[in-house]
Amino acid sequence: MNIQLIGTKKCQDTRKAERYFKERKIPYHFMDLTIRGLSKGELEKIKNAVGLENMVDKTSKEYGKRNLKYLVHNVEEQLLAYPLLLKTPIVRNGTKATIGYCPAVWQEWQ
Repeated sequence: MNIQLIGTKKCQDTRKAERYFKERKIPYHFMDLTIRGLSKGELEKIKNAVGLENMVDKTSKEYGKRNLKYLVHNVEEQLLAYPLLLKTPIVRNGTKATIGYCPAVWQEWQ
């Protein structure tokens, strides 16, 4: 199992996901979205697993700050340019991915 945990340190669900993997001694790689965003390839793989509309956090401060509710925009371009628009945590295991805190799905991966 090769787990990649994508999120921010301030996100409550990301911290819960980190704790989930630590408690079960499952190694994971953490990627902080405040430091580095997703590459085009990573975005494509996650999009294929969960769908593009599920990836956007429409309740985030970043979404409101950019006025995306009122603008016609390319969702992929916005996610690449502003990674804080993503719902977190994103947990990847190869071609599989989840968005949010989903321990039931992670359990099946083991």
